[in-house]
This record gives sequence, C-alpha cells and structure tokens, in this order.
Amino acid sequence: MLEPTVLVVDDSPTVRKIVQMTLQREHIRVITASDGLSALTSVADEMPAVILLDIQLPRGLDGYHICQIIRKNLQFRQIPIIMLSGKDGLFDKMRGRLDSAELVQTVKKHLVNWEERIPPQYRQEGMGIRTRLRHRG
Repeated sequence: MLEPTVLVVDDSPTVRKIVQMTLQREHIRVITASDGLSALTSVADEMPAVILLDIQLPRGLDGYHICQIIRKNLQFRQIPIIMLSGKDGLFDKMRGRLDSAELVQTVKKHLVNWEERIPPQYRQEGMGIRTRLRHRG
C-alpha cells in the first residue's frame, strides 16, 4: 500500500524539524527541503500528497515561483499546496507558538482521497517517480 507523503519546504531547519516531528507523531510520512530547487526535485522524486511551502525561500526560487512551476505541470498540478507566510497565520504559529492541532488538522484534511490525485502510472509501490518515468518508455 502506498503511504502519503508530506513535503515541508522551509529554509529554517527549526521549522522543518518541528513540523516533521509534529506530523510524524500522527504517523504521517514527511520529507523536507530547504530551498526551491530541492523542493522541485522532491516533488519529482516523491510525488507528495501535500506540500507545505514557505513563501520566502533563498536562491531565487520563492514559494510563489515554485507553486507556479508545479501548477503548470500536468502530473503535479493536483497536489495541494499550503502556502506558509512569515507575516501571519500558521507559519507565525510555527515560528513561535505552534498550534500543532491546527497543523495536523489542516494536513489531514488535504490527505483525504490523496491516492485519487496520483496518476495511475505512479502508483506502483517501492518505485521512485524518476524510475517510473524511465520505465514508461
């Protein structure tokens, strides 16, 4: 059985670790990325069920640009992306006073029926997305 994966993209190692530990306590598989390029690689490799994406990222690819790239790709456009802002909302809570119940509730809401969003050719268990693309011929 395939396991849903949440991709957490944030340049702060502290935020990544807090979110990862919070979701893993709920038995949710989490992968992390610290910048836009790593995030796009993770999307291609892992086909996450949900992406938590910081708006402000280093190295020229901010959250808005990453979101646009993902939305333009037919294979990945159905992945829910939760944009995180350092100015208010869930992200501020993570930086200071994480409301872990709200985070878990938000992620779980987007994990409902996640398998229906995965293209059939990517549903084989134990095979990375890049490997699946090579096997498609």
